[in-house]
This record gives sequence, structure tokens and C-alpha cells, in this order.
Amino acid sequence: MAPNDAATTAPSEPESVGGRMSSEDTVATRPLLSAPSPSPSAASAAPVRDSIEELDRRYAPYARRDAYGPMGRGPVGAVEAFRLAFAAVVLIPLRVVAGMLVLVVYYLVCRVCTLRVEEEREGGEGDGYARLEGWRREGVVRCGRALARAMLFVFGFYWIPEHDCRFADAEDGHADQSKEMERPGAIVSNHVSYVDILYHMSASFPSFVAKRSVARSPLVGLISKCLGCIFVQRESKTSDFKGVSGAVTERIQRAHQQKNAPMMLLFPEGTTTNGDYLLPFKTGAFIAKAPVQPVILRYPYRRFNPAWESMSGARHVFLLLCQFVNYLEVIHLPVYYPSEQEKNDPKLYANNVRKLMAVEGNLFLLDLGLAEKRVYHAALNGNSLPRVLHQKDD
Repeated sequence: MAPNDAATTAPSEPESVGGRMSSEDTVATRPLLSAPSPSPSAASAAPVRDSIEELDRRYAPYARRDAYGPMGRGPVGAVEAFRLAFAAVVLIPLRVVAGMLVLVVYYLVCRVCTLRVEEEREGGEGDGYARLEGWRREGVVRCGRALARAMLFVFGFYWIPEHDCRFADAEDGHADQSKEMERPGAIVSNHVSYVDILYHMSASFPSFVAKRSVARSPLVGLISKCLGCIFVQRESKTSDFKGVSGAVTERIQRAHQQKNAPMMLLFPEGTTTNGDYLLPFKTGAFIAKAPVQPVILRYPYRRFNPAWESMSGARHVFLLLCQFVNYLEVIHLPVYYPSEQEKNDPKLYANNVRKLMAVEGNLFLLDLGLAEKRVYHAALNGNSLPRVLHQKDD
């Protein structure tokens, strides 16, 4: 049995509401929502001298509560220090070599399958992707799923319990039998760690949105193109966003209508949390008006929380590889079919899917975002608070 989830340290669980919850009910039953969320002005004015406890309370979705403390820099005992030293000498070298072997093997598979294949560019600009068909697509998908699972095994995720959550309410409009044959256009998932992508690759091999720099990375660049990623320059303030939004919508519609087209994987929160919360959803996954497949990821832990929310990438990878066993649990919710009202209102569609995922995954709703996360990081580092970008782009 997996260890007790750290979420048990979060506020008490709300009473059952039969799998559905209105906005008012949600606010009333989620304890952390009783306190108002910090406004942009309040977040910007937060003093750096605040105690760690105060910061963790204010920015709860990004607070680490594992044995390694804030940003993974907390003091560790002699026993834990010995474990880390032993793993650094014995376990990490083995995992690094095995992981590189898996990566190189898949790169070679992608290289063979993309021979004489021209890249297709969204809108004729930027980095393209390899649109594969026939045996090429079959080879990339089958090998990709198997090797992604192998990489998870290398990282210590030896078994992954998966649960299909079915509603008992047969009268639910979203469970209409006439819609059972409709294919979802996108997978929407909570975002906890970079490990999320490996799991989804092993389970359904979807396409996803990635930084443009990923397309030019050694090994990973070609793999991401075979996945059919849409590349975006996140720091850009140009009209590039509209092009990406249109490309995502087009891909979702194509996946909904064509059986062989890969679904899009989208993390509507736009950033990672510690796994106990669900941030507001952006509407990119819901503009296409197509059904979506909600998936909830949970990472139970004893000492190290695989969530990546407040520490450096290098430190996180080190601690993840030092842990002999890591745990991941997955909940697959039924395909969510939007009503006509939801199709005409992407924000309503996004909010309703978010509420459903929060209830079924026992997650707490809190209206923070990437801007507040940056403020939290700056305060933890003792830096002057950055100029917070409070854009609510969807």
C-alpha cells in the first residue's frame, strides 16, 4: 500500500456533496477559501521579512511540507544525510546511466521514423513538428509509451495505481449514452511535476504545449517534435499568443473529429503546485468546444515530495533520484461533455471542469497563479519582490 498522502496535513476534508458542487457550496466547504485570496496589490506589497510560516500560509499551493523544508534547503538529520550520501554514490549513477540509455534509444527510434519527413509548421512560422503517419506514427507511439514507462521505472515509480472514477448518477446529462462514441479532443490534468508528462506519454502519448527552446534541445528536441508539440515563446509579448491559441484549438478539434489524430495534453493551471490544490483554469483547452478527458495526478510520499513548485530543477532531480521508491496515483474521470451553455462560455466550461476535478480528487480550490508564485519564490530567496505580472491571459 502506498504511504499516507501528505495531503492529510491539509485542512479537513469537506463533506460529500454527491459528486457535484455549486460555486457557492465549494466556497463554503473548502476551509482555505474562507480567507480572502491576496489581491495583486497585496501580493506585490508582501514584506520579504515575513516568516516562512506566514509565507507558506499565504501561498499555500506552493509550500513544501516534506522532510526537506522550503525550497528543499531545510536541515536534515544524520540518518537522512547518510541516505542522501549513499544514494548519491550508488543509486544516482545507475539511474543517470539507465535514463540516458532510454533517452538515446528513443531518440534513435524518432530519428529513423522521421527520415525524409518534412516538418509541418503551425501557420507557416516558428518551429515545426513531425506529422507522422502509418508505420512511422505507430513506431513512435508504441516505443514512446513503452520507453516513457521505462523512464518512470528508472525514476523509482515502480508501480502506478490507476483508478477509473464512474458516477453512480445515471441521470447525469454528461453521461448520455448518445455521446459515448464521441472522442475527447484534449486531456486536462492538474500539474504537479515534470514527471506528469512522462506519465501521460506512457498512458496516451498526447501532444502538448512546450517552450520554444525545447525544440532546439539535444535529443529532447526531436522527441518533442515527434510528439507533435506546439512550441511557444513564453516570454514573448507579441501576437504569438494568438497564433498558439489558434493552433491549440485546431489541434483539439482535429483530435475530436479524427480517430488517429493525437489528443492534446493541457495543464490549465499554467504552473505547478504541491499537489494539494487546484488553481484557476485558463480557457485554452475549452475554446474548441470539444469534450475533454479530466485526469488527476497525486504523489503520495514519506520524505520527499515529487511536486516541483519551489526548488531549483537540479536540486529537485537530485532528491528525486535519491529516493529509492516514488509513488504516483492516477484518477481517470469520465469524459466531460460540455453543455450548449458551456460551449458558448469557455470560462464557465473551464470552471465546471475544475470544480469536478477538485471534488473527485479531494483538492482545495484557491485563486492564486503564476504571479503569486513568483512573489513567493522571491520572498523565500530574500530578494526584493519582482515586478509581478498579473495578466489573466487565457
